[in-house]
Amino acid sequence: MIAKVYKYRWQYIMILPAVVLLFLFSYIPMAGIQVAFKDFTIGSTIWGSHWVGLDNFSFVHDPQFWKIVQNTLYISVLKFVFGFPAPILLALMINEVTHPVFKRFVQSVSYLPHFFSWIVVAYILQSFLTLDGGFVNDFIVRLGGEPIFFLGSTEWFRPMIVSSGLWKEVGWNTILYLAAISTIDPQLYEAAKVEGAGKLSQIRHITLPGIMPTISIVLILSIPSLISVGMDQIYPMMNSANQEVADVLDTYVLRNGLQQGYFGMATAVGLVSSVIGLLLVVTTNSISKKINGEGLW
Repeated sequence: MIAKVYKYRWQYIMILPAVVLLFLFSYIPMAGIQVAFKDFTIGSTIWGSHWVGLDNFSFVHDPQFWKIVQNTLYISVLKFVFGFPAPILLALMINEVTHPVFKRFVQSVSYLPHFFSWIVVAYILQSFLTLDGGFVNDFIVRLGGEPIFFLGSTEWFRPMIVSSGLWKEVGWNTILYLAAISTIDPQLYEAAKVEGAGKLSQIRHITLPGIMPTISIVLILSIPSLISVGMDQIYPMMNSANQEVADVLDTYVLRNGLQQGYFGMATAVGLVSSVIGLLLVVTTNSISKKINGEGLW
């Protein structure tokens, strides 16, 4: 064992910083889980707070909480249905571009929005969609239509979230698929051409099977997002007019934990979400291994 560790010592040294960061920011904070079972207040310590058992889990009896769960699942399913296949399709299209300069241009343009923060994206949306001087509403009025209050509409909030998420992340998410496509043996395509296979047949029988392990892993890692739609995206665009459909578990935890001081209940909600996310990952990994033999472990 010692000889093996010494043999790969430089590899272990390379991953040591990541292991230390994982330990500091993922394992040590798990001690705070006990707040979900304690009456914790500002000024007291986690260890000195009184145990209250399952009192902090009383939110399960609140009808408003289940409305928030419904909003979370609704938005997350929409984002998954449109967001998961989009980078695969974009990667397939980029892979078919033969002009190298144009191909790099398309990749760069599609990657760029990923580096914008959600605050910047929210500001861009507000600038384009506002009633007063917004480009979209000005265009609608010029066509003879009535301006739409996009930012305060319960009907338009979810499409805004899904479309802005696609615009921001679809290009960045193609990186993995393009890397997987680059590992496919070019001789397979040459053989397919000799057999008379067209582009669609090559994609169906060579490209997609070749990137299927990557698709499986990304799918497994994406499943926990079904209960976490991203507070950094939702919160900047949420207001009193659209809160009915915009309030999700992440904003519920923020509002009750930091703004109202119900730290125990907020931690309990986060704990339940984490357990559900873990179960989803384990279940999806098992299903993936049974279907195509690929999984995280």
